[in-house]
Amino acid sequence: MATFKTATIDEVLTGEYDDLLDVRTPAEFADDHLPGAINLPVLSNEERVRVGTLYTQSPFEAQRLGAALIARNIAQHLETALADKPRTWKPLVYCWRGGMRSGALAHILSEIGWRTTRMHGGYKAYRGYVLQALDTLPPQFLWCVISGPTGSGKSRLLQALAAEGAQVLDLEQLALHRGSLLGNLPDQPQPAQKLFESRIWEALRRFDPQRPVFVEAESRRIGLLRVPGLLLDQMRAAPCIAIEAPLSARVAFLLEDYEHFLGDPASLAEQLAKLTELQGRQTITEWNTLAANGEWPALVEQLLVRHYDPAYKRSSDGNFSGLQKAQRLSLAGLDNTNIRQAAQQCLALVQDSMKETQTHD
Repeated sequence: MATFKTATIDEVLTGEYDDLLDVRTPAEFADDHLPGAINLPVLSNEERVRVGTLYTQSPFEAQRLGAALIARNIAQHLETALADKPRTWKPLVYCWRGGMRSGALAHILSEIGWRTTRMHGGYKAYRGYVLQALDTLPPQFLWCVISGPTGSGKSRLLQALAAEGAQVLDLEQLALHRGSLLGNLPDQPQPAQKLFESRIWEALRRFDPQRPVFVEAESRRIGLLRVPGLLLDQMRAAPCIAIEAPLSARVAFLLEDYEHFLGDPASLAEQLAKLTELQGRQTITEWNTLAANGEWPALVEQLLVRHYDPAYKRSSDGNFSGLQKAQRLSLAGLDNTNIRQAAQQCLALVQDSMKETQTHD
């Protein structure tokens, strides 16, 4: 009789598997999952609720119903998603706690002849591992915070730094949000908080502690998501590089970056309404009029001068201790050439600072 192996989360993260199979429901998978995992649910969202409800009335009947549903769903996966897997295929299977759902699939896969492993403790063990890592990893790195007002090209600078081979933690990219009132990305909802934290951990675990990590100055929240506390503390205590750019260049940059709002004044008005208490009804009315008339450069300039810049100064001055002694980079423009040059300057500044620190040590 074939048997399957069992691996701890540490063994899973260092092991080699052809596929990671998450057999939880689609809703559980969307909330969070192991990086690179494939969702092959053995119970659908509705089926899991149905079995759970029945369990409160009769555990035996619930077990029987669950077994029938699981068997049916596994058969469908074998005939579709797993139909082309070769004899040498090595899958890892996990569910919520490493129990019935993953055990059922792992047993059948191993009976077929595939070298199957089930993760001990399931997703619950993985989640605990991620939380522990987020409480230990951030202090191990040399952080460099890229600061600057809205529209100064910080996110593109991070991309340019990554292209130059630097280590970059792009929190806004991981959060699928630009970090401001108008930061929602078109047709891209933000991930769940747990999945956001998994993405951060996945990035951190690949960094070299001997090399600096560049990150953008962020507030505690990026859209609906919270930046993990210890990571935020490390960022706020880190050295900063402050980016400066002319107002006209920032306006042009934002018109390009937020182009999706230009054809949707109604959506913009909905977002601007959230600033009514802070800016007053008259100001919001003026801004909506500019949008309705297509006077986008004037609107963006107003938003920067009257809202974003004052908000940035209040937040940054109070939260990032390294900003007072920040190295400053003044960009003539925010085109690709200027951004690439700024990235190279950032790398040179950090390397010089590291050399100076080593000399004093």
